[in-house]
Amino acid sequence: MKLSIACFFAAIFGSLFTLWMTGPDRLPIASAQQPGPELPRLDLPATPRRIPAALDRDHLSEEEAINVAIYETCNKSVVHITSRGVEVDNFFFAEVREGDGSGAVLDSSGHILTNYHVIEGAREVSVGLYDGSSYPASLVGVDPINDVAILKIEAPRALLFPVILGDISELQVGMRVFAIGNPFGLERTMATGIISSLNRTLPLRGNRTVRSIIQIDASVNPGNSGGPLLDSKGRLIGITTAIASRTGQSAGVGFAIPVNLVTRIMNDLLQFGRVIRPESGIGKVYETEKGLLVASLAEGGPAEQAGLRGPRVTRERRGPFVIQRVDRLAADRIIGVDGRTVESADDLLSYLDSKRPGERVVLKVLRESQKIDVPLLLGREDPRRGPLPK
Repeated sequence: MKLSIACFFAAIFGSLFTLWMTGPDRLPIASAQQPGPELPRLDLPATPRRIPAALDRDHLSEEEAINVAIYETCNKSVVHITSRGVEVDNFFFAEVREGDGSGAVLDSSGHILTNYHVIEGAREVSVGLYDGSSYPASLVGVDPINDVAILKIEAPRALLFPVILGDISELQVGMRVFAIGNPFGLERTMATGIISSLNRTLPLRGNRTVRSIIQIDASVNPGNSGGPLLDSKGRLIGITTAIASRTGQSAGVGFAIPVNLVTRIMNDLLQFGRVIRPESGIGKVYETEKGLLVASLAEGGPAEQAGLRGPRVTRERRGPFVIQRVDRLAADRIIGVDGRTVESADDLLSYLDSKRPGERVVLKVLRESQKIDVPLLLGREDPRRGPLPK
């Protein structure tokens, strides 16, 4: 009797389980021998649909929105510079060398701003624009001391998107910056970071240093040189020029030449192909513990006219011979300029380079153990002097 009741309930339970498993809300389970019905598929387009930027930005954070806006506004101003040159070794074997760098469009006439070292020694330079087109570039002007160069291309004005020049006087440590360039040839790559420090000095060429250098922590690598450094309003505030690294790759310390330096020398580069620096008439100085000893003066130059004294020269005739003696210790020692202390030739030259021809500076001079002021009216270099550096 008990066995019959158990069998009855087992049969009822089995029927109910079968109905539940095959109900209208359940998919049939396919066996290995008999496949089940085909599952419905989503009708995806062949290419993903792009979401309009105006709608997509609703989901961006404030910081992301700024990043996107900076890139969309400024990336077309960035160019890819490719240089080709020939290098001859000690055995007179010639080898073709190619290099990559970055630059920025200055105006709709096709002027391109970059670093001098990007195109140094190049025989051929081409500039690639955002649309993939490439144009041969001609050299307009260079300033090797400040590592600045201006090129020119003949491209349609519709393809040229000039950068907006900013001002470093508004910069503060901690402000956000954006570097766009072509690291390792990867075109128009953007890196973000902050200003780590201001007014750095950076030795570039010929034992000369550039002042007011901007230090950043944005990732910059080979190929970024010459590219624009932008502020959060998309304005050019510097030219990415170097990194501090033992491996040659980004270590979180990068440097940029300030835009104010570029604007100061731009007209000279466009007009003369080189920077027309103020002429002081000071030929050479020696660095000593008591100031810069004047070693030579240009005859009739501004410094000589101002009364600056060089070495004392005496001549004595002895029979048919004339003996000349040079007393260098009698020369003036420059210890300051316009209230600033100078300790090296670079201190003096860098300060004078920041002036324009026709401006007046006051040299603080140590003469026969006395400190005196020597007003100096700066002259003008001859624009025709010296060829354009190759």
